[in-house]
Amino acid sequence: MASTEEYLAYALDLLRETPAVTHRKMMGEYLLYSEGVLFGGIYDDRLLLKDVPVARESFPSEDIPYEGAKPMLLVDSDDPALIAATVAAMLPQLPPPKKNRKSPLDSPLR
Repeated sequence: MASTEEYLAYALDLLRETPAVTHRKMMGEYLLYSEGVLFGGIYDDRLLLKDVPVARESFPSEDIPYEGAKPMLLVDSDDPALIAATVAAMLPQLPPPKKNRKSPLDSPLR
């Protein structure tokens, strides 16, 4: 089951205090980024965070985003300040965004 745009709007409202939130639609679900760092997603109308120690302190409940995936942490709060503080604390524990590599086809002709 794909996530609905209504739930996306609800989740983005919960993330309103989180800095520079963007999203990307991926196979009917949504990947969530803050300041360019992937921190979670929306799967089957559930807001899930990557499982890092600081996030587990606020949201200990695990949930599987889709069959075969690693468990993520279920956001079970309607408190935008708590969610924003958790995401901000997560960012240093997550890998930085990957720089896009140009393919050889993108190289100028010599």
